[in-house]
Amino acid sequence: MGRFGERMADLGYAAGWNVVRRLPVPLAKAGFGLAADFAAWRKGPGVRQLRRNLARVVPQADETELDELTRQAVRSYARYWHEAFRLPTMDADGIRSRVDLTISGVENLDAALAEGNGAVVALPHSGNWDVPGIWAVGRYGPFTTVVERLKPESLFQRFVAYRESLGFEILSADGGTGSFRLLLQRLRENRVVCLIADRDLSGSGVPVSFFGEKTSMPAGPARLAASTGAALLPVGSWFTEDGWGIRIHPRIRVAHRTEVPAATQALADVFAGDIAAHPADWHMMQKLWAADFEEATFSAEEAA
Repeated sequence: MGRFGERMADLGYAAGWNVVRRLPVPLAKAGFGLAADFAAWRKGPGVRQLRRNLARVVPQADETELDELTRQAVRSYARYWHEAFRLPTMDADGIRSRVDLTISGVENLDAALAEGNGAVVALPHSGNWDVPGIWAVGRYGPFTTVVERLKPESLFQRFVAYRESLGFEILSADGGTGSFRLLLQRLRENRVVCLIADRDLSGSGVPVSFFGEKTSMPAGPARLAASTGAALLPVGSWFTEDGWGIRIHPRIRVAHRTEVPAATQALADVFAGDIAAHPADWHMMQKLWAADFEEATFSAEEAA
């Protein structure tokens, strides 16, 4: 994306946070739904990749079923953005009360913090992952998370301000050892660290099998747990008709750095179970599997 595209993206998100929250909810929901249906019909690169990804999740789906699943997934992603633009002005206590009705596995996080070593909560790009954060802030206090550094800088700062307004402590993914040290410190203070962990942005992740194919996932969650004794807890998130489903899974044991690969594979397996149960709410519109990257490289070499 060039500078003009970056600037337009920044303006678009700024308009989202300033305009969407002022619209009547039914009107905004209808608008986002129509935009999602148009995007699915148009079949741009992101939608085509989403469809390829979903084909791995639901391999038994025929072409018609896969088209409909993709349309529902794009609608789910649009719902995420509709909610994201409204969350800063929504009633946080009301959100927490609604989550309390559907969340399961809270005892796993309570037990982890009772041990005094903190908790590493790992989630995939599914449902509205900001909502479990709002719920956690109300129950346990502010937690720390890491976000991708977007361009331009003004857009990155806009997202930082958005999540800080929800009570999150934000670190940049390009913070290197400094960010990692601060995460270690927060865990030693018996706090919660929350990480999106189904996509490796560093290029140095742990090889795993995911829905029967090779990919890699970040080593960070398991490394943090191994270094501090913190509990590593996978969390699933999805949409319900009028709210959110959240499941805090039992702890994945990882006592030493040699166990990081096995723990990361276990994390991938838990993610796969939740995604398979709620495929339309998994918003992975980028290449994830090694086969797709290899195919893209081969096509580029062939074209050259």
